[in-house]
Amino acid sequence: MSVLKLENANFEDEVLNDQGKVLVDFYADWCGPCKMMSPVIDGIAEKLNGSVKVGKINVDENQELAIKYQVMSIPTIMIFNNGIPVKTFIGVTDEQEILDALK
Repeated sequence: MSVLKLENANFEDEVLNDQGKVLVDFYADWCGPCKMMSPVIDGIAEKLNGSVKVGKINVDENQELAIKYQVMSIPTIMIFNNGIPVKTFIGVTDEQEILDALK
């Protein structure tokens, strides 16, 4: 399954109202570590094949959400369960660590 493009307009529907787990990658186009994590996030979406929703949100274009979720450093990867953030990873993170947190 492909990675969703998240933004202010669809965040509530796609993440907060979802009755399951959602992985959200807060990133910026200019961020080197974010570019390193991009294929990892894509790989996770492919491996989970729709069992967990995976999305990316550009913090430069969606600053309100970055502020709301206190994203101070990017990449920040958050796992939401039933609309509630339950786990946060900051910086480059191992794919297996993220997959383990999604179990």
